[in-house]
Amino acid sequence: MPDRKKLANAVRALTIDAVQKANSGHPGAPLGMADIAEVLFNDFMRHNPANPDWPNRDRFVLSNGHGSMLLYAILHLTGYDLGIEDLKSFRQLKSRTPGHPEYRVTPGVESASGPLGQGIACAVGMAVAEKVLAAQFNRRGFEVVNHHTYAFMGDGCMMEGLSHEACSLAGTLKLGKLVAFYDDNNISIDGCVDGWFADNSAQRFEAYGWHVVPGVDGHDARKIKKAIREAKSVTDRPSLIICKTVIGQGAPNICGSSKCHGSPLGETEIACAREHMDWPHEPFEVPQDVYQAWDATKRGHQAEDAWQNLFVRYSLKHPDLAGEFSRRVGGSLPADFQQRVEAFVDAVNNNAANLATRKASQNAIEGLAAMLPELFGGSADLASSNLTRWSGSVPVFPEAWHGNYLNYGVREFAMASMMNGMALHGGFIPYGGTFLVFSDYSRSALRMSALMGLRTIHVLTHDSIGVGEDGPTHQPVEHVASLRLIPNMNVWRPCDAVETAVAWTCAVERTSGPCAIICSRQNLQHQPRSAKILGNIHRGGYVLHEGANHPDALIIATGSEVELAVAAAKMLEAEGHRVRVVSMPCLEVFDVQPKRYRAAVLPPGVPVMVAVEAGTTAGWYKYVNSHGRVIGLDCFGESAPGEVLFDHFGITAERVTEVARQMLCEHKAHK
Repeated sequence: MPDRKKLANAVRALTIDAVQKANSGHPGAPLGMADIAEVLFNDFMRHNPANPDWPNRDRFVLSNGHGSMLLYAILHLTGYDLGIEDLKSFRQLKSRTPGHPEYRVTPGVESASGPLGQGIACAVGMAVAEKVLAAQFNRRGFEVVNHHTYAFMGDGCMMEGLSHEACSLAGTLKLGKLVAFYDDNNISIDGCVDGWFADNSAQRFEAYGWHVVPGVDGHDARKIKKAIREAKSVTDRPSLIICKTVIGQGAPNICGSSKCHGSPLGETEIACAREHMDWPHEPFEVPQDVYQAWDATKRGHQAEDAWQNLFVRYSLKHPDLAGEFSRRVGGSLPADFQQRVEAFVDAVNNNAANLATRKASQNAIEGLAAMLPELFGGSADLASSNLTRWSGSVPVFPEAWHGNYLNYGVREFAMASMMNGMALHGGFIPYGGTFLVFSDYSRSALRMSALMGLRTIHVLTHDSIGVGEDGPTHQPVEHVASLRLIPNMNVWRPCDAVETAVAWTCAVERTSGPCAIICSRQNLQHQPRSAKILGNIHRGGYVLHEGANHPDALIIATGSEVELAVAAAKMLEAEGHRVRVVSMPCLEVFDVQPKRYRAAVLPPGVPVMVAVEAGTTAGWYKYVNSHGRVIGLDCFGESAPGEVLFDHFGITAERVTEVARQMLCEHKAHK
């Protein structure tokens, strides 16, 4: 069997070859962390390359995702469906080895990573999911959920504020099956970090409540193995293993400097590296004995088979639990969900009152959570304002993991990233709440959720100048439009309790991406609907009010402005005009409806079109065209009662009526 150094050098060689062929990439971290990865994957990681989705596998997240070739080389060597041709197409169009790891692109990649800090925060979410799922499903003699989460991170991850948020909470929660490796090479893109990163990381993590193994030689397999054993023996705290490494280890002339961080080594240095590592093989050539030593398929089959046998016995002893476990980790909804949810929405429609949509959201959670035990909630210290708790919410704590709710504290970014980790782990539909204006803090994690196509639900309340006296610092103006710009993010801004219930239903049914549900602080009027109208809400946009066939004016609105649009329509109808009101709770869903439906809702021949929303006007002109008008707010708000501000900024039924009336007169004059 080849010695350990040769196994690690296989990772190094594949890395420098792939980066050189692509003429692009980051060889420094893979070369520096190859020895750590070799010990972790060959001695500790429990995974099955033939089945990357085995529920009880250990999870591995490369938080310093720019070092993606480290992960690709390992996946290739251990036997995943990632061939040598995939490595040769590193960073090329449509390849399975993109520049940074991407979920659902490369088999074995547990999470997209690269924006530094997000990987470790995601790993914290995975570790939370493991603890909660184990508490909910494990029974005496049947530990069907029992695995570790491992994460690699570099100096950049440690500097990012997100790692402080997530790792602080991980220590508080005592996540004993989370093991993180810090690649302490003292180098970042701009050079030696001494001038801008002088933290005592060991003391910092000890203060968080972590177990820390400091000063490990990251190039000594024996010491790395000892450190991992120590970390795994500590079960009441997460562990940080601080590995002292040399960036670019193996490239003798540029290792230890930022020169090897993000650039190909070049043919001359590669030749020196091959000689230095005693690696005489051609590019992308790996000896068969090295492949055999790395191959994890046999071990993986054995580990999964042992678990499958355990699960068979578990199914016989606890058939209901086994069936529920399989359903939840498979991501499917209960068989009777559709029938029950339709009855729930009908009940909301038949009994609706004037409510703030944040309260309507809480009511929706109350109804849906009774059907969906996989709903796992939380809030960034705003539960009493976001109303994310329902009557059955049970917070989890270090000694009590049977719950369904997590108090994230004032950690919006960590909350959103951890929700991604929970969704990736499987078994949960995570939702979390904060004020809409603070979605800026978590935006990068929202983007990553959309990029990965994860089912996460973000309850974002206090949605406009209706926040009132808190003033412009807390009044979101551009935020709804900004969230709508994120590809694959469905942004629902419901106008009443019924639309809120439908928004929640669509969010839990959506398996291909996240949803943001934007809710008001103030009460909104219930809008009466026929069964037909009710059935169209899920399309994202629909005709709510129809004064007559062939309208000569059409008003589009969302959220709190829908009631203004309806009131304006009635004023105009009293003057003899034909007016249609379209409620557009979710632009993204409406935009993918069949063209025929969209044309029926927004007929192209309507002479007067007005859109109204208490936020920036960007994005609405595609519906009202260049001849239409948008009533909104392209400036920051003011500090005053909400109703005063709507009047001050001209977002009123009277203003909508005035604008539409003027446009109708202009159209008549031009006929």
